[in-house]
Amino acid sequence: MIPGRQQPTNLEEFLEGLWKQNPVFVMVLGLCPALAVTVSAVNALAMGAATTFVLLGSALLVSLLRNFIPREVRIATYIVIIATFVTIVDYLIAAISLTVYEALGPFIQLIVVNCMILGRAEAHSSKNPPLRALTNALGMGLGFSLGLLALGSVREIFGSGSLFGIALFGADFQPWVVMLLPPGGFFVLGAWLLLFNWWRARTPAALKAAEVQSHG
Repeated sequence: MIPGRQQPTNLEEFLEGLWKQNPVFVMVLGLCPALAVTVSAVNALAMGAATTFVLLGSALLVSLLRNFIPREVRIATYIVIIATFVTIVDYLIAAISLTVYEALGPFIQLIVVNCMILGRAEAHSSKNPPLRALTNALGMGLGFSLGLLALGSVREIFGSGSLFGIALFGADFQPWVVMLLPPGGFFVLGAWLLLFNWWRARTPAALKAAEVQSHG
């Protein structure tokens, strides 16, 4: 935290990842799973939940050990901690649903190299007490999950004509197969980024700043 700057409240910590610094739509992080597994809303929620679990577990452990981890090996230590929770969630998903496990494929293990999680450990959890670290991690995890759900819902609706496996249209509906292919993921992500940034620009603070700039 910058000296002299007021420390953010727990609510502000939570909202940072949920909205202000949303991992998908603002920081544009974790795009590998965001584009690869979001062919359905179920897959999106499963990956979001797995990532949130790893975020919470690693944030808590890094925060608790922040005064004991030597600076020289901090990154290696963070990776080991993250990999431990990824292994746990990997086994959990396999035990709960083999269908979801096979759908997510290797992207569960790739959570280890998700720069969002390592970035949170280095930039936030290692510098804050457990409650603050957990609050921030929860906001980031839910923000990431919402981003994946937004992508997965649109791609499933137009690509399969269903949502959470429930058919939405009649037998005459022709699915947009491109939505289930990699190009469809880029199209939907681009549309959401456009909408999200347009909405952020419409906030009172942004409108006031634009008005001041136009008059200045």
